[in-house]
Amino acid sequence: MALVMGVDSSTQSCKVVVMDAGTGAIVREGRASHPAGTEVDPQAWWQALQDAIADAGGMADVEAWAIGGQQHGMVAMDAAGEVIRPALLWNDTRSGGAAADLIAEFGAAQLAERTGLVPVASFTITKLRWLRDAEPDNAARVAAVALPHDWLTWRLRGFGPDNVDFDELITDRSDASGTGYWGAGPSGAGAAGAAASGDGTGTGGVAAAAGGAASGTDADADAAGYDRALLIAALGHDAALPRVLGPAEYVTDAAGRRVGPGAGDNAAAALGLRAGAGDAVVSIGTSGTVFAVSAERVTDTSGTVAGFAAADGNWLPLVATINAARVLETFGRVLDVDHAAFSALALAAPAGAGGLRLEPYLEGERTPNLPDATGTLTGMTPASMTRQNLARVAVEGMLGGLQFGLHTLQSLGVPVQRVLLIGGGAQSEAVRQIAPDVFGLPVEVPEPAEYVALGVARQAAAVLAA
Repeated sequence: MALVMGVDSSTQSCKVVVMDAGTGAIVREGRASHPAGTEVDPQAWWQALQDAIADAGGMADVEAWAIGGQQHGMVAMDAAGEVIRPALLWNDTRSGGAAADLIAEFGAAQLAERTGLVPVASFTITKLRWLRDAEPDNAARVAAVALPHDWLTWRLRGFGPDNVDFDELITDRSDASGTGYWGAGPSGAGAAGAAASGDGTGTGGVAAAAGGAASGTDADADAAGYDRALLIAALGHDAALPRVLGPAEYVTDAAGRRVGPGAGDNAAAALGLRAGAGDAVVSIGTSGTVFAVSAERVTDTSGTVAGFAAADGNWLPLVATINAARVLETFGRVLDVDHAAFSALALAAPAGAGGLRLEPYLEGERTPNLPDATGTLTGMTPASMTRQNLARVAVEGMLGGLQFGLHTLQSLGVPVQRVLLIGGGAQSEAVRQIAPDVFGLPVEVPEPAEYVALGVARQAAAVLAA
């Protein structure tokens, strides 16, 4: 039995699964918590990774591994390989002004064409601009920039302040596509396969299996797909960036194990779900995400859709909403019922909630971009204001916000034939039953699982078999 390991280093915690590469069966699992906050010392992630691996029984018998992780976080290192300051995470909004400055300098349409993104505070490029403006001494020290999964992969392979080699930083196209300075063109450029050297048997080698992404870049991108001009405009100078490996490429660690390129969290979840072209994944957590697998790159100059890349060589256009499961929790609290009773109330009401309509922007909204909005309940009459209708309108309103994302994807030509519904909110019976009517599409609810860790474990199994 060949064992592989997949890691999900998320905002809240680090999850590890050890899987039988042949059967896909989970053999053992581990977990460790991350500190709260929108900026975190990456050393805390490194410690949590080690603790989670130990909790999963170690990796002495593991033959290949890969790491998935939260996207966009800025890990800035000096020439000695030391992290300069706590990493700014995707949910740190202090760089909102920097995003506006970059848009003013380059134009939204040009940025969307060059990178697939219109900057918002989440993206790494805005955090580097904030660092340049707010902490110029720290910015001047930056020798290399990595994302959380890039940095953890580097460390677990045996690199760090005691063994500095920035040429051994690696990433994948999905996480690179969330930086705002990855400029791969519509052909799917950005994989390092064309420039890879070595046979994959040493710590520094890179090997490509059959089926890797095609090489080639547009005029603005370097050989790895990076738009260096945008990086320099953000940080103030050039810096080392991770090599972008193709979907079927691998490197090795100090023990000779094969190491997959990993992925950003949403792209890894798509791998774990085995999502393919025509599939849209709707994740209902505290916030919501809607992303679809597309064979074509998607460019949205409005910035509503982020044109991310997928980990399998496709594309993964994504829409994020702020208001998701928390809408249900808020109405449940008002109605003073638990989750099961809330579902029962919602399902006892007719579709349309007796004429009630909810705009669910309880905490502002990112999609559509209404940061100062509040929720609005309309259609209130003595007949419509029942407990059942209030529960129903909460579900319909929350799902309607996600439907806006689905509709936007479809309006850009992304084919969607079915919805895969995941996340904590997907466990609500009312959500499960009402979602097909709101989305107007077939809806499947996979069994709960650690899909990010499972996705990169499957990636590790693929590079092991290559």
